Amino acid sequence: MMIHEITEKVGRYKSRKRIGRGEGSGQGGTAGRGHKGAGSRAGFSRRASYEGGQLPWFQRYPKRGFSNADFRKNYHVVNLKVLEERFDAGTTIDVALLAANRVVRDTNLPLKVLGEGELTKKFTITAAKFSTAARKKIEEAGGTATDV
Repeated sequence: MMIHEITEKVGRYKSRKRIGRGEGSGQGGTAGRGHKGAGSRAGFSRRASYEGGQLPWFQRYPKRGFSNADFRKNYHVVNLKVLEERFDAGTTIDVALLAANRVVRDTNLPLKVLGEGELTKKFTITAAKFSTAARKKIEEAGGTATDV
């Protein structure tokens, strides 16, 4: 007799185990859930990081050091090449204008202008910060860089 002949007679699927249907089934009584405690109750689920009451791994590690991340100042950053291609000469540029033209998302953050790209047009730019290169290129093109 070959294995494929046995499986033909037995059938393809195994019938499911009926848990908690009497002692004679072998899965009666506590139905494989053990005695008492949360795990034996209906609706029980534990969080992924639970370690059975043992101190969790993230609490076992010492806390060291200090981070200045909470004190970081965020800016909307714009390069000169973007201003060059989007705006005409003589325009007064600030965060409100950039937000209106969808260059930056909104006016919630201050503006920082960086010096990537060449500037041939004369702009009056008002921003919270300018990089040294950006300020130099704006003034060389005949424009003004004003800090807020």
